[in-house]
Amino acid sequence: MAVKNWFELALADDIDSPALLVYPERVQQNIQAAITMMGEPDRLRPHIKTHKTAEVTRLLMNAGVQQFKCATIAEAELLGMCKAPDVLLAYQPLGPKLDRFFSLIGQYPDTSYACVTDHIAAVTAMALKARAQNLILNVYIDLNVGMNRTGIAPEDAMELVDFCLNEPAIHLAGLHAYDGHLRNPDPEQRKEDCDEAFARVTDLQNRISIKHPVHLPIIAGGSPSFPIHAKRKEVICSPGTFVYWDHGYAHAFPEQPFVHAALVMTRIISLPAQGLICTDLGHKSIASENPIDKRVFFLNADDLTPVSQSEEHLILKAPDQHTYKVGDLLYGLPYHICPTCALYERAFTIKNHQKTGEWLHIARDRKITN
Repeated sequence: MAVKNWFELALADDIDSPALLVYPERVQQNIQAAITMMGEPDRLRPHIKTHKTAEVTRLLMNAGVQQFKCATIAEAELLGMCKAPDVLLAYQPLGPKLDRFFSLIGQYPDTSYACVTDHIAAVTAMALKARAQNLILNVYIDLNVGMNRTGIAPEDAMELVDFCLNEPAIHLAGLHAYDGHLRNPDPEQRKEDCDEAFARVTDLQNRISIKHPVHLPIIAGGSPSFPIHAKRKEVICSPGTFVYWDHGYAHAFPEQPFVHAALVMTRIISLPAQGLICTDLGHKSIASENPIDKRVFFLNADDLTPVSQSEEHLILKAPDQHTYKVGDLLYGLPYHICPTCALYERAFTIKNHQKTGEWLHIARDRKITN
């Protein structure tokens, strides 16, 4: 078969399936698009939860990005291994995780680490640990602006702010607000919702400035609200999915300029009944938290409809007179690329329809060395 589309492999037997394929040139295109939206890389703090690789981290650093965000200790360590200058663990470390976080601070001196907090009891434990190690810990207040996952309401945060500013072992570095719940498909309505939520953050910022001689920077947003926050000249933006993009965001937010840079490749392994096709794309190979019709979209087979899935198999309904054969390759865009990447220990890099190498998902594991 002649290669016609950007995603196709020239040699079908180059890679076993199921597999995650990444297209580095398109990754670089997405990085440049994000920087163009910001106007400069200085305000971009990308989240590495999507890619979990040293290679994409270095592509970002080579493009001028110096600040990063992560959610796990392993992701934070990967960034330390890459000597990323500034890393925010957007997670409140408690118990053993707090010990592991301080271990990273000692192990990777080239990286300035910070974490978030939303409770005085938690930051008190952080301060005790910092004093014991003769350190000053960088902390951001995690604000709940409506997602109701973590954070403290901006209207209730002043006592926590006061505590952090008066604790010698804590350096209050800024405010953190994630508004991932704002996903209205209408860009104008999404902006209105985003502006309303963000006003609560700036109100807190102003109240802090009146009470204390500080002006705290704000880290805000994820991918859905990125174009909105990118236009706020003093806001640091932290999208993550943009490096690879996925079908879910592309469908929901078509106004964003990113291109698909990663996908899953699967093979047809059986034709079990009339009008049915079986592939090797099971639960273990693609994020399956969504309904079955919102897990994968096949670029080269849009006439196939998922009907059932198990650990190792995905069953698809095909037209009665289909011409699909056992061994055919299908190229699927995940609806949710971030947890899909976490299912693979590596991604195969593709250039000019050829496999060129592998990117290991080093931060996929819960632990690297710490």
